[in-house]
Order: sequence, then structure tokens, then C-alpha cells
Amino acid sequence: MRRRLTRGAPGSMLVMVVLAALWTAAGGTARAELPVDYNFFAGIPYELSNPGGSLPGSNNWSCTPSAAHPNPVVLVHGTSGGAQTNWGAMVPPLANAGYCVYSLTYGALDAPAPLSAMGGMRPIEESAAQLAAFVDRVRGATGAARVDLVSHSQGSVVGNYFVKRRGGAGKVDKFVSIAGPWLGGWGDQMNLWRGLGRQLGVEPDVLDGMISGGVCVACSQLIGGSTFMRELNADGVYAPGVSYTNIATVYDEIAYPYTSGLVAAPNAVNIVVQDGCPTDLSEHLAIAGSPRTAGFVLNALDPAHPRPVGCEFVPPVTG
Repeated sequence: MRRRLTRGAPGSMLVMVVLAALWTAAGGTARAELPVDYNFFAGIPYELSNPGGSLPGSNNWSCTPSAAHPNPVVLVHGTSGGAQTNWGAMVPPLANAGYCVYSLTYGALDAPAPLSAMGGMRPIEESAAQLAAFVDRVRGATGAARVDLVSHSQGSVVGNYFVKRRGGAGKVDKFVSIAGPWLGGWGDQMNLWRGLGRQLGVEPDVLDGMISGGVCVACSQLIGGSTFMRELNADGVYAPGVSYTNIATVYDEIAYPYTSGLVAAPNAVNIVVQDGCPTDLSEHLAIAGSPRTAGFVLNALDPAHPRPVGCEFVPPVTG
């Protein structure tokens, strides 16, 4: 009997070591990996079933950042997006990698669900104030001095307004922008919103009425050459002390031209998803649902431990 126990000890010790590793990686709680659905619309079913809720793996206010990933990650959605609808393909890989992940809906319409999930409609100044309050809440809950931002589309401009005009520079370490229009979008203010509308099957004349009626106040602010964009970029696009990574697609029909999101600077790294991968057909929406984008995001957040970024066929719109 004694010999059987002795022989079994190494196996038992191995199990204990594995369990301890899982416990440590999860910040004290062993957990299974979340399934990943690389589809831009993967978060919509969660919003429909739980309006105003949080995606699995996000907004865990008891999450303790690990030594490997000390900065919580805050996701900042695009125009008409939300905490769940914009990030169904991004929260799982981030959470599986061991990050404390947080996401908010800013600038939302004052309307019942599901319209209440459409964020990014209010003036960018208001949205940036909401982001500032959210970041402070994340920092308070986690004890982290700074966060990392991952943004999509309008979220890049909202995030940068927070960084440059709302005192966020000392609270943000890394800023990863996906299809961000740093220099603004189309010269015709209607085309920015029409481009998104066409992707969603909404007639342009309906969208024209929404914009002219003030439903999407932020849309006109995002136009290249607008007063808002000129004032925001008057002191340069980027904030000193923040490391930027820009991920763009040559097929972007909304943040157009796509080079608007690839401004060169010493503190910025620019990536085009089609470089080395012509089968990635991501455009403005699909790029936020692409596994290639997720790989670039993870490497930008942890540049000391880069991982191979794959190449596969990615269809437009869905990712």
C-alpha cells in the first residue's frame, strides 16, 4: 500500500502543479477558455438576450490584473456599436489570454432596447467624458495605474479626445486603433454614415434624414476637415507618452481613405491587414471580427511576447 502511494505521488504533484498554474493565470479562479466566434456580429445575440449586459469574459469588476498583464483593457466601440454588439469577436481572445477586459456603451440613444444599444450617436465630447468616468471606475476597481485602450472606428477618436483633452494621457499606456479615422473620413459628411448604412441594408435617404435631424451628432464631427477634427489635431494627432498601434484595411469604405488611420509618428506602429495576407478581405466592419486583427491586437498589447499572426480567408462585412 505504501509503495502504491509513493508511485502515485508524482502524478498527483503534476495535477497540483497544473491546477495551480490555472489558478494563477485566472487571477485566483480556475476557468475554462471562452469559445471564440470570429464574426463581427457575434455579440448581437448577447445584446438581444440581455439588453445592456456584458459579454462573457468582460466587465468582471473583481478581476485582478496579473503580473504578466498589469493593464486592464478597455474596449471603445464604433458608431452605432455598443459594449456587446461591437466586441463579440474580441472579448474572448483577450480574456483567454489572461487580460481583465472592460467594455462600455457610450453616446447611446435615449430609446428603448434594442435602439439603446446603438452608441456613438452623441457629441464626441460627451462620449469622451463617459469614457473618462468608465476608465476611472476600471482603475479604481483593479488598482491599476493605467489601462490599455482597444478601439474601433469612432472609438479611436473618442479615445483620443479622452487622452488629449480629458486628462487621459497619464491613464493610458497602449492605444490600439482598429480602422480609426485619425484624419477624419469622407469630405462629404453624408458619405461616412451612408457607407455604414449600405452595409446594414438601410437606404441612404433614410440615413440622410437621421443625420440632418441630429440623431448621429458625432457623424458630422468625424468628417475630414471638420472643425472638430481640425481642433483635435491642432497639436498633432497623437499624445506623447502613449504608444499607438494602428490596424487598417485597404478595403475600408468608411474610414476613407484607409490611410487616414495610418499617421506616421515615433510612437505609432502602422499595420495593414492585407500586407502578407491578400485573402483577408476585411473592410470597415469585418476588420473588427477578423482573427488576423485579434492576433495583431494581442501582439500590440504584449510586444515583449509576440505570437505568430495567421493568414486565412476573411470575408467582408462579417469577418
